[in-house]
Amino acid sequence: MPGTDERPTSMSTTGSEDASSDAESSSDRCNSITSVSDTSDCSRQSFTSDCSSSKHSSPSSSPPKTITLDDVMSSARDLSNLTLAHEIIVNRDFHVEQPHLPQNSLEKQVKDIVHKAFWDSLESELNDDPPEYEHAIKLLEEIREILLSFLSPGANRLRTQILEVLDMDLIRQQADKEAVDIQGLASYIVTIMGKLCAPVRDDEVKKLCESPDNVVSMFKEIFRVLDLMKMDMVNFTIQSLRPDLQRQSVEYERAKFQSIVEKTPSALDHTTEWIKSSLEEVLFSMPTVEQPNGHGKAGKALPSPLLVFNSGFIRILTWDYHKSPLPETLMTDEVRLRELQRRLQLLKAMASVLLIVYSAIGGPISGLPALAERLKRMTSVLLEGMHSPDFNLSEALGNISGQICCELNKSLTERNYPALPPELQVTLKGQITSITQENNPIRSLVEGRVQQYFRVLLATPNSHVNPPPTPGGLALIQPELTSMAVTFVSLVNFNKQVYSPFYMMILKTLLFSNAAPPPAATAPQDPSIQNPVNSN
Repeated sequence: MPGTDERPTSMSTTGSEDASSDAESSSDRCNSITSVSDTSDCSRQSFTSDCSSSKHSSPSSSPPKTITLDDVMSSARDLSNLTLAHEIIVNRDFHVEQPHLPQNSLEKQVKDIVHKAFWDSLESELNDDPPEYEHAIKLLEEIREILLSFLSPGANRLRTQILEVLDMDLIRQQADKEAVDIQGLASYIVTIMGKLCAPVRDDEVKKLCESPDNVVSMFKEIFRVLDLMKMDMVNFTIQSLRPDLQRQSVEYERAKFQSIVEKTPSALDHTTEWIKSSLEEVLFSMPTVEQPNGHGKAGKALPSPLLVFNSGFIRILTWDYHKSPLPETLMTDEVRLRELQRRLQLLKAMASVLLIVYSAIGGPISGLPALAERLKRMTSVLLEGMHSPDFNLSEALGNISGQICCELNKSLTERNYPALPPELQVTLKGQITSITQENNPIRSLVEGRVQQYFRVLLATPNSHVNPPPTPGGLALIQPELTSMAVTFVSLVNFNKQVYSPFYMMILKTLLFSNAAPPPAATAPQDPSIQNPVNSN
């Protein structure tokens, strides 16, 4: 918080004690997070290990049988705190803004009526002969508490001064004698606001000094600016908390989620279904091997936990939110995952279009980065909004093919190449519009290679530092694809650190609930977990 004689550079960013946080890079965040390594260690243990290195490392497997209303409310509070803390940790741009009610909403109408009634009442009281000060004293008392809330613990001198000037007992005595200097008190309040506000609010405070002599109008403006200052203080506090939350993020989020699981028996139902589906997918793709018991019976090899979990995270890229809710352990990142999925679908459609164009035309347009950028930008703009229910993708792709043919003809003629024959233009349009079909070979090729690329990044140590090259056919979208992949991998790695004990518990149950555990087999390590990067 700001001190008495020294203001923060901006209450909406950080104070001097938080300067190191502003300079903290995404890799610094990683270092603070990776200090808690028991989760990643657990994910590298064999299925038969207990993974119980700390109090919160191993989730409880015996939730209560019944749920009370208090449990539900407590779980809701835990989830709210977990979501807020997670947002502060992963989103460096997170801040609180003044709520803006819709102009014609009932809530805004009621609020306006109540406020108008209060200010009208205040004005009427002050204009009485003799004047009444009941509402004015309530305002002054509220303003005093707000000003005191802005002070840092060591601001004793200014605290004492505010309490002396805004001494409510004295003001009530003055009111009884009709000797209250409301205008003078308002001017003092504005002066104190100028000392406590962030520099970004200096102009707002100066306008208060220039306010008309109407005391009611002046108090209206004082409260408006105080509301802005309160938002600044909230954001200043958020920035101050961020370094501590980052240092303790894994343990904090895991402990909060553990609390939810203990109070809500169904808190891992969707996560269990997600891991079960991923396990079935991995087992289906694994070869059948001879069992080492000498009986000649064939069976499936024990899958790696890393492989199971990574396959599950890859499925999130194409998750159908209308059919299935996200796993509970991913709910705090739902907005980010939905946005990433939308951007990735747009990018895959753009890649499919460009792959068709460059495969059909070949040499005459190869090696022209400026042309490639124009085609990418044109395609991206015309496909913007493709996720809207009323978006006509076939029509948009038809328009794209027409625009691309015009752009290609212009580029070819400028370099003394013949324009595209009409029949080739028709073929291009047909191939481009056909990518709406689910089994279109170009679309399937692009989707398969994009998933392949994401799988490689999930399994590659330090992939955020040195991302591997994109598979063939995706070179034109490499910068955009790499940026998305790194963001996704950072989210996954942080999620693994927090929730690996829960994932391991579920996976062990699925594999060994009806059979004796096989001999321990060390799972492949996932060094990428050790260096997650900031998702922003």
